[in-house]
Amino acid sequence: MPIPGVIEGAAQSYHYNDKFLADCVNGLSEEEWHRRPSECSNPMAWIVGHLLWARKSVLVRLGSEWSAPWLALYGRGAKAEGVQPPSPADLMAAWSEVSVILKNALANVPEEALAQPATQGPPSADGKISGIVNFLAYHETYHVGQAAYLRCWLGHKGVMG
Repeated sequence: MPIPGVIEGAAQSYHYNDKFLADCVNGLSEEEWHRRPSECSNPMAWIVGHLLWARKSVLVRLGSEWSAPWLALYGRGAKAEGVQPPSPADLMAAWSEVSVILKNALANVPEEALAQPATQGPPSADGKISGIVNFLAYHETYHVGQAAYLRCWLGHKGVMG
């Protein structure tokens, strides 16, 4: 089943972000996963956890399921202060797992499901589920950009050149 045109751009963003995020964390030490530029910014571990939390949100709207017991640590506005987050290996294993599920969900969602009125939560430019899927792709790309910046701040080569 081809990806519906109304979310084709979002599907491409999710596809590119799969690799870009993996590149952002490649070669980071355990300590680097938890460093942050300032007290009001997030470490790589939180960014990756938050992206996993957001992908679950997309999957729910596409009629698919995926979860991890620690996802609540990474919800909008949540801070993992004082809580031991999953290991970097666990986060990236979850990223690989959810990426496959998301790819399949995007390829198999009926257009009728995308045309349903938007649920409460993330913004929707078209007032439909399709708008939420598109917004969350933009949201993910924003955070992948943060991860790319953080990688450079940590002293590693950039992922785009």
